[in-house]
Amino acid sequence: MKPVKKIPMRTCVVTKTTYPKKELTRIVATKEGVVSIDLKGKANGRGAYIKLSKENIDLAKKSKALDKKLEVVIPDSIYEELGKLL
Repeated sequence: MKPVKKIPMRTCVVTKTTYPKKELTRIVATKEGVVSIDLKGKANGRGAYIKLSKENIDLAKKSKALDKKLEVVIPDSIYEELGKLL
C-alpha cells in the first residue's frame, strides 16, 4: 500500500478559511520591511496567504488584514499586482 501524501494546508488571512497551500498566494515581508508576492512559496520572511479573488483582495485592502498579519504597511502596488494575477 502506498503511503498517503499529506497535503499542506494554509489559512487565508481574509476569509480565515483553510485551503491546500497550492490554492493560495503567499505575500512575504522581510525583516527590512520589503513586501513582495512569493509565487514559489520559498522566499525568506514572514508570510501570509490569501485566496485570490477580487472580493478577497478588496477586503484585504479595506480591513488591512495583510498589514496586521505581516506587521508592515502593504503598498497599493502589491494589491494591484494581486489583481493582475487573477
